[in-house]
Amino acid sequence: MTRPDADLSLIRRVAEGDADALEALYDRHTAMLYQLALRIVRVAADAEEVLQQAWLKVWDRAGDHEPSRGSVIGWLLAIVRGRALDRQRSRTARRKAEGALELSATPSAPDPLTGAEQLQIHQRVRLALQRLDPHYRQVLESAYFEGLTQTQIAERLEAPLGTVKTWTRRGLVRLRELLPEELGA
Repeated sequence: MTRPDADLSLIRRVAEGDADALEALYDRHTAMLYQLALRIVRVAADAEEVLQQAWLKVWDRAGDHEPSRGSVIGWLLAIVRGRALDRQRSRTARRKAEGALELSATPSAPDPLTGAEQLQIHQRVRLALQRLDPHYRQVLESAYFEGLTQTQIAERLEAPLGTVKTWTRRGLVRLRELLPEELGA
């Protein structure tokens, strides 16, 4: 059974209330999800809270996963990313409201849960990103890790919006070609 097929089987079991299936998904993907959350929120405690919220959502909403719309890992990454961006925006808004200076935090030491398999996937994704055209990589990283809209990216890069949309689409297509197993293609 392929990794995406195993994940699909697990998420279906989670939707039926199987806590063991949730534990298996947790063990399989938490290290990578933590790294994503940490990259966005930049504070270990916040990343841990984001993960906790994300896994609660997975437990509550596992039945919402639609295999036709993407892989389980893609769905999990989207949940974590959304929670992390919400956390980051909330923190920024709170700081602005309080008039506090925003201090840039540095990520803490790597998560000890990172297993060899997760590290291998992380390295393949990083290498795939490096193989992308620089424009494609820049728009994907800005959208994914900073939560910028395509309009904001276009303004930042001083490029036409249509060009940014094209770069985004081409970058995603190329990533799918480079990472078929990870993206469930």
